[in-house]
Amino acid sequence: MKKEEQDKLLRTLAARFAANMARHRGMAWPDVQARLERSPAALRSLQAMEATGGEPDVVGLDKGGGTYTFVDCSAESPAGRRSLCYDRAALDSRKEQKPAGSAAEMAAGMAIDLLSEDQYRELQKLGEFDAKTSSWISTPADIRKLGGALFCDRRFGKVFVYHNGAQSYYAARGFRGALQV
Repeated sequence: MKKEEQDKLLRTLAARFAANMARHRGMAWPDVQARLERSPAALRSLQAMEATGGEPDVVGLDKGGGTYTFVDCSAESPAGRRSLCYDRAALDSRKEQKPAGSAAEMAAGMAIDLLSEDQYRELQKLGEFDAKTSSWISTPADIRKLGGALFCDRRFGKVFVYHNGAQSYYAARGFRGALQV
């Protein structure tokens, strides 16, 4: 990442951090920035999250290990990560009308993790997300083995977890990612 790109990304992240202090109580931006500046890989992942519409922000700090957690905080599932089936096996199983890719592969390419159900529910405590869209979440192996995958959204003031065939894809379903720095 070029210095100008890094500086622009850090300015964007700093502005988002300042505008959403309730997401990261007890944390200070200079500490977060110092950690990011020591991690070019994390900056590349955050740039990919930003470029696909994720609006990543700090939502947690593991005090034991000092690890910051960034999560996609866009109001709706990131626009640049929609119309994807769940994973490569699901994509390969489609005989026609294949989507452009899969959530799991795209996340891996960005070096981020799909949110777990617990992470998704924690995110929803910080605001209202996915009121019009839905997001694939990390699916337990026993469900995936049977051909299913899980996704979440927020409707009627509640967070819902649903299932679908992993090969399905919709224009309003994407995925949210998490990055540990």
